[in-house]
Amino acid sequence: MTHLNPIVICSAMLPLTTLAQQRPNIIYIMTDQQTATAMSCAGNADLHTPHMDKLAERGVRFENAYCSLPLSGPSRASMFTGYTPTEVGLEENETPMPDALRTETLGTLLSTAGYQCAYAGKWHVNTNSLPDKIAFGFENLHGHNDFGLAEACVSFLQRKPDKPFFLVASFDNPHNICEYARHQNPPFANFQEPALENCPGLPANFAINPYDADALAFEKQRNHRLYPTTHYTPDNWRRYRNAYYRLIETVDAEIGKIMKELDNQQLWDNTVVIFTSDHGDGCGAHQWNQKTALYEEVINVPFIVCLPQGKNAGKVLPQLINNGVDFMPSICDWAGIDVPQGRNGVSFRTLVEKGNELEAHRPYVVTETNFAQTAGTLGWMVRTDRYKYVLYDTGRNREQLYDMENDRGEMRNLAIEEKYKETVKRHRRLLNEWMEKHPSKATRFKAKYIPE
Repeated sequence: MTHLNPIVICSAMLPLTTLAQQRPNIIYIMTDQQTATAMSCAGNADLHTPHMDKLAERGVRFENAYCSLPLSGPSRASMFTGYTPTEVGLEENETPMPDALRTETLGTLLSTAGYQCAYAGKWHVNTNSLPDKIAFGFENLHGHNDFGLAEACVSFLQRKPDKPFFLVASFDNPHNICEYARHQNPPFANFQEPALENCPGLPANFAINPYDADALAFEKQRNHRLYPTTHYTPDNWRRYRNAYYRLIETVDAEIGKIMKELDNQQLWDNTVVIFTSDHGDGCGAHQWNQKTALYEEVINVPFIVCLPQGKNAGKVLPQLINNGVDFMPSICDWAGIDVPQGRNGVSFRTLVEKGNELEAHRPYVVTETNFAQTAGTLGWMVRTDRYKYVLYDTGRNREQLYDMENDRGEMRNLAIEEKYKETVKRHRRLLNEWMEKHPSKATRFKAKYIPE
């Protein structure tokens, strides 16, 4: 059951214009399959993203934001239900949302609380587009198609809603890299392929760690459609990386259209703008394309929060964020409504508004994975302030530990070294604690999966 707090009850008696001033508008801009470092504001010289950079200049950028599960449907389900994907059986694409959750999605909660909710673009919590004109609390502005998506959002803003609004702009790109890798036509972008010498070089962690989990190599061999890069040469990978960055520049230009309208209407004064992606892409690191693996390039996502009137503009924070389960409590926090029972995410509103890099927040975050589209390997990642612990359910080297201060590229697996034994044990305990809090079909076998 949804419980409205006193702020909402009192606000029902206020004029709409006063209500709009009290509660901010919220705009959620999401790309698909964009790794955290694929922005020029993150120091990447292989692409130019002026509009994402402008968001970073206006807002607070988090370097350590992670998705709930690195696959579109599960990641998005986590954002809009507040649960981890496996808690509610949504760990695979094309899985319908349980009926019990359909009236407690984020759109339903906010629309009930007086927000005008609208959605444009990719939904993918089962169906690619929202299934109806009004669905899950949202007005369906535009389906799963990047062409015309920004214009649909601009048209919505030009209506000048007379109450607070929650607008989602959900782009597909750079997901078109999947089609590119299969030698198919990218559906929502056009770009010219340059000469090889004008393509980016290989990443520093292009090599596969000799103590990497061998389950990943097995999964890659199981599905050529998902991993058509198995026999890529270094030159092939350079072209892949070029295409990926050009697709990000394409979607960056679309985001710029929405930002221009925010400028035109001076909506920045009373609007929270959040930018992220549902998961990343291997982008050639460890010779991996696509998602699902727990590599940093796959699970570490861009995350920028722009506060009204540019508060804390330009700050970069190190705290840990889960952009899935933490999203619902944060949006409810800004909207002044209670989070439904059973959700364990942590609101990042106070963290952003304080803007203090030393502010205590989450001690750790967890990303889970399920290779349901191939051989079914399960995996979990525990990220603490310095270390990243990874556990897969099967295979050699299924346990990994990386020093995120000195080895963000994950090239030295510390789990095989005796001197890190206690650090590994500490992270095992954290994973056990997390599994206790998030029961699922998989976590009930934690005694079998987590080494002693």
